[in-house]
Amino acid sequence: MCLGIPGIVVEVKGRMAVVDFGGVRREVDATLERVSPGDHVIVHAGMIISKLSPKEAEETIRVWRELIEAISSGEELGSAR
Repeated sequence: MCLGIPGIVVEVKGRMAVVDFGGVRREVDATLERVSPGDHVIVHAGMIISKLSPKEAEETIRVWRELIEAISSGEELGSAR
């Protein structure tokens, strides 16, 4: 399983892109996807691995927020069986 983080492309610089992850901006590799500013993307290991529709991005960000809230509150996330 890989962990992909949702973000929004802010700027494209050749093969690299600046992506905003909820206020934190990072330069990532955009070799695998052709992107433009405003595109919603998933980033894994410093590389854009896919684009998302705005609806998919909204749902993904909602799930991430729920996960962060659960971790912050100490809520049990489940157990391996």
